Amino acid sequence: MATGVARIEILGENPEAVCDEFETYDSVTDLTVFESGSRTCQVQVETTVPLLLTSLQDAGVPLEMPFEVKDGEMALEVTVPQQTLSDLGETLDQFGIQYTVERIQQEPDSDSPLLTERQQWLLDEAIDRGYYDTPRRTTLVDLAEELDMAKSTCSEILHRAEEQVLKENRSGDRDIPSGVTVTSD
Repeated sequence: MATGVARIEILGENPEAVCDEFETYDSVTDLTVFESGSRTCQVQVETTVPLLLTSLQDAGVPLEMPFEVKDGEMALEVTVPQQTLSDLGETLDQFGIQYTVERIQQEPDSDSPLLTERQQWLLDEAIDRGYYDTPRRTTLVDLAEELDMAKSTCSEILHRAEEQVLKENRSGDRDIPSGVTVTSD
């Protein structure tokens, strides 16, 4: 008979009650309490029906221990390829495990630059010529003329470069929950 072992951190009003509940399940073959406090408890659980563990492993999702379970919900933040995330969703669905995906963020490809060569060149020229200075030393019209390009082209390239730079800069600064939240009855 296959078993699964997981180390879990339980957070909430009465974590010992959660441990007591775990022990009532026929599928739980062993429960070891490592640390216990008024609002937290770290345990190791061995089960013959490791649905969540099996789902994560079958999908190829790397595990970080201990899992954190708070008020019956587990938050999971993972960095995986898109296909692995799709496989995880399918596996969770097959086992009837309820989950919510709160945010998916594409990691920038470390081998590909943030800006195209043309965007980088124009952004560098705009910086060097004082377009971003306060007060500006050059206008968009002057910059475009000096670089022998249409004002609309210059504006569009700069706008796309600015968009990429700003989004990259802000992506890690926002206080937005991320990852996949998995809840089960």
